Formats: sequence, structure tokens, C-alpha cells
Amino acid sequence: MIKPTDYQIELARTDQDIRGLEEILAARPDDPERTTRYVYRLYHRASLKGDFAPFLTAEAAIDRAIERFGPKEDLCLLKANLDFKFHRLPAVKRDLEMAPDLLGRFEGRSLLADLDFQEGRYQPARVAYVDLIHENRTWDNLARLAHLEGKIGDADAAGQLYIEAEDELTAKEMRSFAWLEVQRGVLDLSRGRHEDAASHYKRAGEAYSGHWFVSEHVAGLLAAQGQCETAIELYENAIVTAPRPEVKQALGELYESVGQPEKAQPLFDDAVTAYLQSVERGDVHYYHHLVDFYSDVRPNGPEAVRFARADIALRDNFSTQGALAWALYHNTQVPEACEMVDRALSSGVRDARLLANAAAIHRAAGHTGEADRLLQTASTINPHHQRFHVH
Repeated sequence: MIKPTDYQIELARTDQDIRGLEEILAARPDDPERTTRYVYRLYHRASLKGDFAPFLTAEAAIDRAIERFGPKEDLCLLKANLDFKFHRLPAVKRDLEMAPDLLGRFEGRSLLADLDFQEGRYQPARVAYVDLIHENRTWDNLARLAHLEGKIGDADAAGQLYIEAEDELTAKEMRSFAWLEVQRGVLDLSRGRHEDAASHYKRAGEAYSGHWFVSEHVAGLLAAQGQCETAIELYENAIVTAPRPEVKQALGELYESVGQPEKAQPLFDDAVTAYLQSVERGDVHYYHHLVDFYSDVRPNGPEAVRFARADIALRDNFSTQGALAWALYHNTQVPEACEMVDRALSSGVRDARLLANAAAIHRAAGHTGEADRLLQTASTINPHHQRFHVH
């Protein structure tokens, strides 16, 4: 008999909790406390599964609960977290304002700091994270500050903050520990420290077994190391568990890189169909993926620029600025691409891929010296930045 993984055990327990609450609420639908617990468990199950459809189920239940019981703080906070997860940033503050006390509550202020970071207000975000940590040293806010430092600050400081975040966890929070270990691995991978990244991913898998989230990151590392056969197997297994289009795209790119375009194309078809269906429904969280897709997978400059402009209108930060610059470059709008990529780099972001793209853009503009300097900086940050990477 095969022993179930930690992921399978938690998912089964969550499903059982949901079924039990549904039975209780069928008999007592006017129970606000159990309704709140029920929608939180739905959100938790969606987070475990990773697919978009369970989040739609959770969102509908949240909206029904708010309609039935009014804008209770915990319900509005959950709605704000869901909207943030799917890049509906204008909705996040509206969600918090439905229960005005949330704006001063610790969890609400954490989300507002996240909004600052996503909307390109980096220093206010950093100050807010530091203040929140001084007030209550929670692992998640330490991780938030670590992520910011890893992008536009000091990578070593980011690594130390992740360690401190792990120190705040209890022995029961192994999934959170695994998530933090993955973030430490991502940080190392972005700096070309492949062995260190592998160690963190290994610890993540040992702490919380069977999670597709860990497998996907291990696959990305193995692909960067040239271990493509094993990476392909891991991606395929992850797709069975959580069939997300971005993972299909990653697997397709890997197949294409090893000379198997006949296997890549159906995966690309599935991925772009899902992206575009999401947009047709009015969702915005796949804009960035569409920019990548139309820039690097199936080049279409006008479409890449269209989705990049839509994304930057929602969240104007170094990531969306860099994506728009790359889209403009592919659409032969090189002068505007130069301006936009320079704007992204002015944030202080230390990302080898963005710097390499900036080098290509400036070289196309005839700025050979600047292109050489940018490429050298990219190689200093990550000597392996030209290897296979996951968008």
C-alpha cells in the first residue's frame, strides 16, 4: 500500500471538513460563524489545488456570505486576499473599505503594503513591512520583506529574512516551512546558486511531501541544469495534479528546447486557449503570461504590447514595465522599449533576466556600450542566466 503524501492527507482532511460543514449549514444556514469557516475552507482547498476553478467556487461562496450576513471583517478580508491573488488590485481596497476597521487591522495593513509594492511604491511598502514586523513579528510579513529585498534590495538580507521567517513557525506549520524553503531556493536560483537551490527544494519536499508547487520548482531547476528528461517527468506529474496553463507552457518550452516541437505545440495551444478564455471572462491575472507568450513562445508583437499595456495599467511596477519593454522590442518599437526598460531598472531591481533583456533592447538601439554593461551586470548576478528558464 502506497503511503499518502502530506499534500494528499491535507487535501483529504480539507475535503472532509468542507463536507461536514455543508451538512451542518444545510440544516442551519443562518450560522455566520460556520459559514465563515466554510468559505475559508473552500479558499484553503482552492489554494491547495492551485487550479482557478476552485477559486471561482470559493469566490461565489464568499459573495453569498457577504450578501447574507453583511460585510463582516473576516469575510471582507478573505475577499480582499482572493482579489489580490488574481491581480484585481483596485478591488482589494474596496473590499477592505466594506469593513472600514480592516484598514487599521494588522492583516489589512499587510495587504495595503502589498498593494504599495505591486503598484510600484517600493519605499512605502518597505517602511510598512518593517513597521508591521516591529509590531508583530509574523513569518508572513518577514517573508514579504524578504521578497522585496530579494528583488530591489540585498539578496543576502533577503536570505536572512527568510531564515528568520522560518524561525517564527511552529512544528505543525510544515507546509508554510516548505513554501519558505521554496522561496529561498528561488532566490538562490535567481543568483545562479543551483546547488543551494536544490538543497532548499529538497528540504521543502521532505518537510511537506507530494506538493505540486515544490515539484514545479524542482523541474525548473533541473531544466536549467540540463536534466531535461527528469524535469519533463516532474512537469507532467504536476500537470496531472494541478493542470494550470502556465505549467503547460513551461513544459512546452522545455520540449521545444530539446527538439520535440510536436509535443510542445499542443501544450502551447492548451495554455494560450486557457489564457484567452480567462481574459474573455474579464479576468486579468493572465495578462503577464500572455505578454510572455506573445513575446517569446509564439511571437506576435502587437498582441504582446496590447496585453502588456493592459497589465501595466493595473500595476505599474518594475515587472510590468520590463514586460512592456520586451513586448515593445518584439514589436520593433525600440526607442520606447529603451525608455520603458530604463524606467524598470531605475527601481534598483536586480534581476538577471530583465538586465539581459535590457541589454538586447539597448543593443538594438545602437547603444553598444550600455548593452555590454547591462549584460555584464546580468552575468555578475547570475552566471547561468542564459540557460533554460521558466517564464
